[in-house]
Amino acid sequence: MQDIFYIYNMLSLCWPQDLSGIVDISGSKNAALPLIACGLFFEQFTLHNVPRIGDVMTFLEIISSLGVDVSFIGNTLTLDTTNMSIENLDTELVKKIRVGIFLFPALLKRFHTLTLPFPWGCNIGKRPIDEHIRGFEAFGYINEWSDDMLQFSGNYNTNDVRISAGFAVTATENMLMIAAFRSGRTTIELAAIEPHVMNLVEFLRSLDIVITVSHDHMMIIDGIKYPPKRAETSVIHDYIESGTFLVLGALTAMPSVEIKNARINDLRFFLSKCREAGVRFDLNEQTDTITVYNSRSSLRAVNFQTNIYPGFPTDLQSPFSLLLTQAEWVSRVHEVLFEWRLNWLVEIEKMKWHIAIMNPHEALIFGKTHLKWSTVSSWDLRAGVTMILAGMIARGETTITNVEYIDRGYEGILGKIAKLGGKIEVI
Repeated sequence: MQDIFYIYNMLSLCWPQDLSGIVDISGSKNAALPLIACGLFFEQFTLHNVPRIGDVMTFLEIISSLGVDVSFIGNTLTLDTTNMSIENLDTELVKKIRVGIFLFPALLKRFHTLTLPFPWGCNIGKRPIDEHIRGFEAFGYINEWSDDMLQFSGNYNTNDVRISAGFAVTATENMLMIAAFRSGRTTIELAAIEPHVMNLVEFLRSLDIVITVSHDHMMIIDGIKYPPKRAETSVIHDYIESGTFLVLGALTAMPSVEIKNARINDLRFFLSKCREAGVRFDLNEQTDTITVYNSRSSLRAVNFQTNIYPGFPTDLQSPFSLLLTQAEWVSRVHEVLFEWRLNWLVEIEKMKWHIAIMNPHEALIFGKTHLKWSTVSSWDLRAGVTMILAGMIARGETTITNVEYIDRGYEGILGKIAKLGGKIEVI
């Protein structure tokens, strides 16, 4: 497995930054990870357009510890599970990323037992796994979990199963994987239908698994008992990265930034809020390209609320909040999905941003604010990139610490910004 990552501790950015040019959006982290896990059902699995990011690399280390032959060349990943075993599974690595829970569907089917540490992740509040546990039990697996370990064993049943995913993305994906490769019909109520979930659905459909998805977030899966020996698919491009560059272009473009492979259809609600806030951009639906223009003189306050898809993406809450610091008057942000995801505002308040955190879910943003240099820290993966955007419009030299989060979710983000003319020094 080829690794092109480097480790750094801090970034330094100077004002002003004027960007222009073309940026190509990478594969989606949120789509790649469940597809990689699904690859463990097959003897040979090939996945294209995989982003070379920290979470993917860590997950592949975990998979390698299972004895899986992993080849990762460019953005194409190949897995050979012929010699897969759970004897040497690296549970210490599993503790580092939440997506270790994706290992259960394939490994339970093959080995009938699995014990893993409870999953962790970014500092964005409680992320319960109740839907996973209830789902595994509904399929017939025996739950023997303790305070710090998850353990399931047994065999899936072949009865018709009806479960609720509670709109949880990872739970929906796990239930999909189990349902796809067992006899019987599975009905998932309140299923998540985010684009990365549908990437998994379309892949499973390509294997002649019948999956219907209805307007009321219900999925019905008629599974197959045995997966094929070989499978191949591609990861969709990352609409969260597209939205991030849209904000960056609105704040720094001179005169414009062109975003290719933008996933326009996945950003409809976000794009409508951007227009409401005064962001100027053109859409080319045929080529899936967004051209965004400098909009700092036209920005105006808006209120917005994150929500499940197709609502406003929670992963774009922090960059859009930053955009609103440059808008006239007072905006309100309502984060409904994660209890502490507004905590990152404390960091950016050091840059003289005028905010009022009303409660763990709501904040007021007072504009128009001329951000000033400071030393700030990345709070989570998405907020870390937002700190980069903030540093690019802040007066003076901004230093960002704790930036290992950024490599976890964005492929070559610093190189892409540099290609647009951005100036970021790696310390």
